[in-house]
Amino acid sequence: MAGTEPLWPLVEIRGLTKAYTRGKQSVEVLHNINLDIPTGDFVALMGPSGSGKTTLLNLIGGLDTPTSGEVTVGDDRIDKMSGGQLAKWRSRNVGFVFQFYNLMPVLTAEGNVELPLLLTKLTSAQRKKSVAVALQLVGLADRAKHKPRELSGGQEQRVAIARAIVSDPQLLVCDEPTGDLDRGTADEILKLLQALNRDYGKTIVMVTHDPLAASFAKRILHLDKGRLAEQA
Repeated sequence: MAGTEPLWPLVEIRGLTKAYTRGKQSVEVLHNINLDIPTGDFVALMGPSGSGKTTLLNLIGGLDTPTSGEVTVGDDRIDKMSGGQLAKWRSRNVGFVFQFYNLMPVLTAEGNVELPLLLTKLTSAQRKKSVAVALQLVGLADRAKHKPRELSGGQEQRVAIARAIVSDPQLLVCDEPTGDLDRGTADEILKLLQALNRDYGKTIVMVTHDPLAASFAKRILHLDKGRLAEQA
């Protein structure tokens, strides 16, 4: 993306508050968050345990709904959607990458990557082509027929990333994507995320506790006690 192009906000958050009820007590996890994430951004969310990082990530990705406030992604006010509407919206617009891969052990790499496409109207041939492209992008075309137990941790995470991008979503949300990997493998995964952001225009929001991982992002946001404390 050229530096002269306008960066339209992909994610717009206004007055976002999230509270959970524990017994008779209401615990407010996020307090009046206002945030814009431009299209093509790569944001790292950092903060101590319990600061609300994963809660904010889940709200951006439509895995949770706010107690109050607005969450707009693209042209969609996802805070107003029902559970069923959110499920359909996520399948079209968001790719998820988690710390522990969440792969199906009985499926091959290509079978795992194909899973999100089974919810679409694509033909078998179209799905196969999309899966091949995604595995090629993450450097695992030669491991398509391998099951998770036959792959290293880094390869498993690459399969998970291929699954996240196979439907060509505009937004990737990543929750500690390198938390279970050694340093060298973690850096390879982070460079892959950088390439997806730089070369394919994917907007990425990543939760991490690791300053080295955060340094791969374009921007670092710090959460402290449910509030945005600092931008870098």
